[in-house]
Amino acid sequence: MSSFRIERAVISQVDAICAIERAAVELFRGHKAWPFYSAISIPPEQLAEEIRRGLVWVALPEGNDEPVGFIWLDTEEGSNVAGIAEIDVLPAYGRRGIGAALLEHACAWARAAGYRRVDLGTLEDVPWNAPFYVSHGFEVVDKHDPDFAYARDRDRENGFPDSLRVFMSRKLASPPANEWTVWPAPAKIDLFLPNKPQRIIQLLDSGDEVRVRTRQDDVIDCRPQLDCALHAAKRLRDHAGIQAGADIEIDLRVPDGVGIGRENSIAATVLVALNHIWHLGLSADELAELGDELGSDVSVFVRSRTVQASESGDRFRPVKLPRRWYVLLDAHEYVPIDEIFQATELTRYAPPATISFFASGETLENVFEPVVRTRYPRVAAAWDWLGSHGHARFSGSGGCVFLETVTPERAEAVARRCPATFTAWVAEGVGLSPLRRALVRHAATD
Repeated sequence: MSSFRIERAVISQVDAICAIERAAVELFRGHKAWPFYSAISIPPEQLAEEIRRGLVWVALPEGNDEPVGFIWLDTEEGSNVAGIAEIDVLPAYGRRGIGAALLEHACAWARAAGYRRVDLGTLEDVPWNAPFYVSHGFEVVDKHDPDFAYARDRDRENGFPDSLRVFMSRKLASPPANEWTVWPAPAKIDLFLPNKPQRIIQLLDSGDEVRVRTRQDDVIDCRPQLDCALHAAKRLRDHAGIQAGADIEIDLRVPDGVGIGRENSIAATVLVALNHIWHLGLSADELAELGDELGSDVSVFVRSRTVQASESGDRFRPVKLPRRWYVLLDAHEYVPIDEIFQATELTRYAPPATISFFASGETLENVFEPVVRTRYPRVAAAWDWLGSHGHARFSGSGGCVFLETVTPERAEAVARRCPATFTAWVAEGVGLSPLRRALVRHAATD
């Protein structure tokens, strides 16, 4: 595998990944499973959604960005078990260790993310199926175990014979504090942002990713070096009155400077993650108080719930909103929110928002829109393009506009049409943050 590298998949690789799957299926011609495998293929829209969530990795030849293999993990909310949804390698690149490297990479990530088991369904009599997985620590399990009921039901719906399928599991040991653990730093959007700071802070299911581990010295090393992460780590350490060090690595996966809470979310994730691996035992309220010292909305990310802010902006209460997906568009033009607040042409009054507006799908107009449109032409152009597909809105600072949809398919369809002058991606709104779910997984292994 020295001539290959493994990276997270990106949306532009969807077609190539689907082609790998179709090529790999050809190896089953003549097998009893062929009629079923040949009739089913990966839905591109679903694959795009899983790539967006960071659950697909690809193998790339050195000096080439065209994938030759991939693995896709399936994770269920609230579960500490990850599944192998699909793993394939182009037949021309078989027997080079690519599949093994992809499998080990995905299992290593799952272990670092707090998952304690990896499950899969495969064929028992195919050498590169069950025997391959046995060589990588998987064991055959009882297919009638309730944990596999969903997979068996899905097979039945697709007409796949139960007699051909075998289910396997591999247990994952909890990583010690001096090994990397993985924590999400989800993004957010502001669903309502009038001049008075009353708003809905809608957490999203995707964002950046933070990795942490303890050190034997008291150095706090962050790569890339982000002040928000360093300040959070040092403030937590000072508050706890300890001498401790940590390595922090951040995978910046969403566009920078688009006003969706990146720095505040990373700061919150660092607080939560280091509180865990340093065994400090601080409560969410205590961490949130520290977060208030670090930046606006850090406490919201720490508490990990979508909230409505009070009219004064200093109190928050959790809210439950309808399930929605969002097309987010980066216009590549920074919009400083302080400047907008000081704009003389800004409307000085906006009616208070009520949850019924959001629950019914209605929205109040963002009073910043006229100011932003006048002063920032690229944002205005992005707004107009996205507005041609529905009711586009402005999230806050940073030049991000977004469109709400009721299905992921609709969101992905709009995002695929995005002009090259902008950057589009899709996220799902969530009531409970992925950070909270990660903490529950990690805490369950202590």
